[in-house]
Amino acid sequence: MANREQRMRNREQRIGNKRVMEKILFDAHAHINEESFSEKDREELARKIEASQVAYVMDAGANLKSSGQAVRDAAKYPWCYAVVGVHPHDSKELDEDGLKKLAAMTSEEKVCGIGEIGLDFHYDLSERDVQRYWFRRQIQLANELKLPIVIHSREAEAETMKILKEEGAFSKERQQFFPPRKDASGNEKGDSRVLIHCFSGSRETARQYVELGATISICGPVTFKNSRKTSEVAADIPIEFLTVETDSPYLAPVPKRGKQNMSPYVEYVARRVAVLKGMSFEDVARKTCENAKNFYGIG
Repeated sequence: MANREQRMRNREQRIGNKRVMEKILFDAHAHINEESFSEKDREELARKIEASQVAYVMDAGANLKSSGQAVRDAAKYPWCYAVVGVHPHDSKELDEDGLKKLAAMTSEEKVCGIGEIGLDFHYDLSERDVQRYWFRRQIQLANELKLPIVIHSREAEAETMKILKEEGAFSKERQQFFPPRKDASGNEKGDSRVLIHCFSGSRETARQYVELGATISICGPVTFKNSRKTSEVAADIPIEFLTVETDSPYLAPVPKRGKQNMSPYVEYVARRVAVLKGMSFEDVARKTCENAKNFYGIG
């Protein structure tokens, strides 16, 4: 009997000492809505997220179908939120009726913005003039609805910034929609609520975006050996203006490179940013989580 009681006490002690996984990460851009995923795939992914340090995931739409799925994902999972929009690859499929459908989706609970939208001159899966037109129209929609904007830009840096400026994405009028953010010294800065997802541009471009009130989001490539530009950006831009993301199921970070990416792997991105900035992982995780919550207006 004594031995049995001792075993019970030992078991209770082990349970009492079990480390609780602290939820301190925000995956600021992912695609749980990936069209190739089944509901079973999503449920398995959800279990992995719930067993990780990830507190929040932003599920980003790429067309009307995936945007609708993002809305459903946000309704189903307490840690999931959505942005809705049409990616430049799919802009050839968008029309004014589709834009109205996006606008209607934004009235759903936990829909936090318009995205991902922008320009992609690498693949050119939609004609460039078509990309430009629907990029402008979706910025106009975000301005009308006073919502954050999530940007995709590939091999189109100068034109992406030009269009954002021309459509008032960095205007004083737009910045009045949102509370100002603060730099490391506590000085207030205008917040345009424009997030440059999976940033791959130069340090100089990143600095320009931050001055305009944008947020820079760092993704898996920061862990790659040939990621000089992204590493420079992560080291240089103040932590107050950064978020971390996976862009899953794409762009898995080292040491998971070559595998299907998932939101729990945002930890590796945050750890690399911490090394580059000379900060602790916990401080980077908590601050970028706070930044993403503020950006998306999550209380």
